[in-house]
Amino acid sequence: MAKIHPTAIVEDGAKLGADVRIGPYSVVGAQVELADGVELLSHAVVAGITTVGSGTRIFPFASVGHAPQDLKFKGEPSRLVIGKNNVIREGVTMNPGTEGGGMLTKVGDNCLFMTGAHVAHDCQMGNNIVMANNATLAGHIEVGDFAFVGGLAAIHQFCRIGPHAMIGGMSGVEQDVIPYGMVIGNRAHLTGLNLVGLKRRGFEREDIGKLREAYEAVFARGDTMSKRLDDVAVKFAGVVVVQELVDFIRNASKRGVCQPQDGAAA
Repeated sequence: MAKIHPTAIVEDGAKLGADVRIGPYSVVGAQVELADGVELLSHAVVAGITTVGSGTRIFPFASVGHAPQDLKFKGEPSRLVIGKNNVIREGVTMNPGTEGGGMLTKVGDNCLFMTGAHVAHDCQMGNNIVMANNATLAGHIEVGDFAFVGGLAAIHQFCRIGPHAMIGGMSGVEQDVIPYGMVIGNRAHLTGLNLVGLKRRGFEREDIGKLREAYEAVFARGDTMSKRLDDVAVKFAGVVVVQELVDFIRNASKRGVCQPQDGAAA
C-alpha cells in the first residue's frame, strides 16, 4: 500500500504501485505511473505522461515530466519513461519527448543523476549511466550504457555518447563520443580510452590491448578514416569491443566524431 504524506498532492488517475512513498509537499500528476517501491522524498514533482520504474528514488525539488523546453512543442501527448532503481537527486529536470523526436524520452535502469542534472526532450539513455552535478543533455541525444558525464558538462543536441565513454567535467561536447573514449575541453576533444573504467568493469586484458591497438590505428595519420576503419575491422574481426568502436564511427551522426586534438592517436 502506498504511503502518502498529508501535504502531498496525488491527482486522480495517477497509478501507484505497492510500497510507493510520497513525501511532504510532493505532487504527482493524473497521468503518472509510479511502480513498486518508488520514493519521492519531499517537494518533488512528477507530471505529464510519465512512468517511473520500481525502486527509483526522486529527491527534493526535482521536476520530472513537465513540458519540454522546445518552442516547437504544441502540447502533443509525448511521454517520459524512467527505468528501475534510478537515483534522481535534488533539482534534476527531465522532460518528455516531442513530435519531432519520436514522442519519447527514455531513461534506462540503475542510473545516477546528481544535483541539477538535465535530460532534455527525446533523449535515449541506457543503463548504469552517471550524470554528475549540473551536467546537461540537450535534445535528441543518445547515451550508451555505463557512460559518465562529468559535472557542468554540456552535450550538444543530436550527439551520441558511446557505451563506457567518459566526459570530463566542464566539457562542451559538440560531436559524437566513441565507445570507451574519454573527452575533455571547452570544445571537447578525444584524449584516449577510458582504461580505468574498462578495468574496473572487468574487461579482459587481451580485449583492452586490442582496443588500444585499434584506437591508435583508427586515429593515426595517413589514409582516410574510411580506409583505416576497414583495415581495423578486418584485422580485429571477431573482437566485439573493436567492432563496436568501428560500427559506432561508421554510423556517426551528422555531428561527426570527436577527434584527438592534434589529429593523432593519444
